[in-house]
Amino acid sequence: MSMTPDSVPSFNKKRPVRQTRRRLVIYGAVLIAAGVATLLVTTHRPAAQMGGPGAMRPGGVESVAVASAETRDIPIILSGLGTVTPLATVTVKSQISGYLTRLAFTEGQMVRKGDLLAEIDPRPYQALLEQYEGTQAKDQALLDNARLDLKRYRTLAEQDSVAAQTVDTQAATVRQYEGTVRADQGQVNTEKLNLIYCRITSPIDGRVGLRQVDIGNYVTASDSSGVVVVTEVAPISVLFVLPEDKVPQVRARLRAGATLPVIAYDRSNSTKLAEGVLSTLDNQLDTTTGTLKLRALFPNKDDSLFPNQFVNARLMLDTVKGALTIPQAAVQNGADGRSVYVVDAESKVHLRKIETGVSGSGFVAVTSGLAAGDRVVTDGVDRLQDGAQVSITGDRS
Repeated sequence: MSMTPDSVPSFNKKRPVRQTRRRLVIYGAVLIAAGVATLLVTTHRPAAQMGGPGAMRPGGVESVAVASAETRDIPIILSGLGTVTPLATVTVKSQISGYLTRLAFTEGQMVRKGDLLAEIDPRPYQALLEQYEGTQAKDQALLDNARLDLKRYRTLAEQDSVAAQTVDTQAATVRQYEGTVRADQGQVNTEKLNLIYCRITSPIDGRVGLRQVDIGNYVTASDSSGVVVVTEVAPISVLFVLPEDKVPQVRARLRAGATLPVIAYDRSNSTKLAEGVLSTLDNQLDTTTGTLKLRALFPNKDDSLFPNQFVNARLMLDTVKGALTIPQAAVQNGADGRSVYVVDAESKVHLRKIETGVSGSGFVAVTSGLAAGDRVVTDGVDRLQDGAQVSITGDRS
């Protein structure tokens, strides 16, 4: 049986269609790969095309920011966490027992030493005072009469009219009445003092807190909460801590007679609250933290510091005058020490080793390796190499 062209099997007719589909798949994959490559190139475009410091300019030029080495004063500042601590906090208590008849303060008000805060009913103590004064008057009369009798007996004894024993007995009676009168005077003084205690006054200048007892209550000297708490707020102190390795510097400055300023900042360390001076150091280190407590005094006339408030204390230890300085951002720390990139007149950078001293306020003192006016790179050092060409986008000189 012979086969004609019309009798060719159908799968031979579908072969060109399959080949066409395969080509379309390959072409699509190539287009997708090209799109991904273009996206990657666009995303990772060199920083120089973005125009920022440290970016690569056309022709291999780096973009950097520079600053000049300058002579300035550097303050040496030591910082530590602190707590506002009143110099005196007094729980005002009653020294006698009795009913509270008056509260003479408003919660939160400022009071002076000796100002009346509260009163206790004085009538029981006034009655006792009158009773003891009456007893004292009676005993005083007996003493006066005994002294007269003793005087008479001594006159008669000189005339041999009475026995010596009578004189001695009368002298002893006089001394007995003298002791009684002195005891009476002690009781009188006690009741006078109790009458003074009926008026409860402030022992210090400060601010009163919330009252701890209301009018009409019976108060005693054993009440632990007292009547009110008075806190001294002006002046006020800040207790803060410093690491033990900083203590010798502080002690040396104090022994030299220096007055060390202390500035208190808020919890965020951004807002200045008050200025004061260092008052004293604690007498021992805290072995658990390796720190030492220090106390600074603040006038606090504007009431900017509040008791138990958390603050950041900055101790102005010293000021280095006329130091050659550069920004701290310019200093590179490496295995061989510290170095900086110096920009020459041809806008090329050179890595130079330096020696540094004290630092503060964002600057560091350079003791060797630089001269005044040398320009150092402060931003964009990540891609720099010794001898690289740079383009200066920011100059802090």
